[in-house]
Amino acid sequence: MQHRVRIFSGSSNPLLAESICEMLGAELGSVTLSRFKSGEIYVNYEESIRNCDVFIVQSLSHPINELFVELLVMIDAAKRASARTINIVMPYYGYARQERKSAPREPISAKMVADVLTTAGASRVITIDLHAPAIQGFFNIPVDHLTALDLISEHLKTLNLPYPVIVSPDAGRAKTAEKLANHLDYPFAIMFKKRPAHNESVITHVIGDVHGRTPIIIEDIIDSGNTIVNVVESLKERGASPAIICATHGLFSGDGLKRMAHPHIQNVVVTNSIAIQDPPPEWLKVLSVAPILSTAVRIILEGGSLANLFRDAGV
Repeated sequence: MQHRVRIFSGSSNPLLAESICEMLGAELGSVTLSRFKSGEIYVNYEESIRNCDVFIVQSLSHPINELFVELLVMIDAAKRASARTINIVMPYYGYARQERKSAPREPISAKMVADVLTTAGASRVITIDLHAPAIQGFFNIPVDHLTALDLISEHLKTLNLPYPVIVSPDAGRAKTAEKLANHLDYPFAIMFKKRPAHNESVITHVIGDVHGRTPIIIEDIIDSGNTIVNVVESLKERGASPAIICATHGLFSGDGLKRMAHPHIQNVVVTNSIAIQDPPPEWLKVLSVAPILSTAVRIILEGGSLANLFRDAGV
């Protein structure tokens, strides 16, 4: 690692930050993160970062607003300490599901987050599996959009499933599901749903043969789990075997984790883009994105193309 590189962790996922540093042969930087009695956030870098390329690891998971402000204060402190560049390693980009207006007088919060990060002083953002890839265009700074699809694909190969089928839970995930199906040479099915309210969905149609097969449902985020349960029960009604759920980001808001302990779910596969309780339940497989992120950091520092990280050079 270059001498003038410093990697720091926010409060969201320090274990991931430590893993990234270990793979890069670097030490995790020392930073004080504390709260005043009023709730205000205090940050102090305990080493010089003048003219350094600073990398801050912070996912915008729960509590998202607290972690977002903490990240902004860390960026500001780094900028005022004369860091050369401030690179945000944000495996999970919060507010990504508010990337467009679907009703009058709604915000586009994903764009607001991009604006605030840039204004605070971020030089670059490294993220994984954005809910909407177009969010990259909300920034006027470089955005490295990585994917965990290859990681999930390699894990699924080890399961040696006899009659699998890749299932897209909605039209929005169809392209990703199709890629996964092509990687694994598995058949493909797609579901259509309507959303009467936030975190609620109703399955209306399923296109593709799922009867007697093991559905592999690919999502970007598991939040409350309500949508997943609806999808699984709809597949069960159509004669499918117990499902395998795959997602990059396991938010598991509220009782989301308990909800995944469903009789028609074999197991759930997520990454550690968001910190998961330790130890996880037996049916929950957590894949590490540290190799992807550490390789991306190395390529950014040394020069090269991130496209070499993925099967699809267009990623």
